[in-house]
Amino acid sequence: MNKKVLAIYFSQTGQLGQIIDNFCAPLIEAGATVEKVQIHLKNEFDFPWTTPRFFSVMPDCVLGTVYQLEPYQLKQSSYDLIVLGYQPWFLSPSIPFNALMHDANFLQVIKNSPVITITGVRNMWVNAFEKIKILLKDAGANHVGTVALYDRHLNLVSIFTIFHWMLKGEKSRYLGFFPLPGVSDADICNTKNFGELALPYLEKNNWDGLQETFIRVKAVDPKYHLMFIEGKAGIMFKIWANVISNKQNKTFWLVAFKYYLLIALFIAAPLVWIINMLIFKPFLSKHIKNKKAALLKLN
Repeated sequence: MNKKVLAIYFSQTGQLGQIIDNFCAPLIEAGATVEKVQIHLKNEFDFPWTTPRFFSVMPDCVLGTVYQLEPYQLKQSSYDLIVLGYQPWFLSPSIPFNALMHDANFLQVIKNSPVITITGVRNMWVNAFEKIKILLKDAGANHVGTVALYDRHLNLVSIFTIFHWMLKGEKSRYLGFFPLPGVSDADICNTKNFGELALPYLEKNNWDGLQETFIRVKAVDPKYHLMFIEGKAGIMFKIWANVISNKQNKTFWLVAFKYYLLIALFIAAPLVWIINMLIFKPFLSKHIKNKKAALLKLN
């Protein structure tokens, strides 16, 4: 199979690189030429993070501030498929991803090209994905499918484990008994199956039905309780981002946001969710179904 595939992404931990490697493995086995490119910012964020540094990027993430990328090389001027990896940061596309989607060279390559988006997240990816769909549409890309892998542990559990990973820089069990952070090894390995499903579409250069196939096998499966929380949190994040960006003493307001977030995660969100489950959700089945369908529609 004489097909050219570009797999391009950013990753600090290596998790997204593993996911993309597994997705692309069947394409390589079938004879496609897969060019893998990991992008970097000109001024990289240190990993592991410190707590102040982690919260300091929130306004730029939410408001879509464009950073500069380190120069990178692409071997081709066009591709039969672009596999585009992304991470959500503060419920928005990460700063490196946003930089890529504003890079003039990449925009020339992605225009009119079929694109499959892939992410590996703690659990909340819906708000970021909605923004990414707009970025891809504005770029003239043909968004043909998406895969979303997430940490399957409880929301409050994964908060502890992901912060342990980000602040310690190691994928280990927090306090020795919490589960490992991030997407499970089994789910990462299973991404090969999604690559195999995409292979016939690549061979035929006809992408009609790929997204429906991904939905059917739950390569992408939005969870209502996370969508509900994200919907509320996304509004508040935008308010905080605008407030902080207009303040001279940003440090004080970033600390205030940190404590707001902790209260929201551990107190407000569970209470609001319980109220929603008991009072509203029983009457919203049609609304929920329509909302998921709208989210999963790519064009």
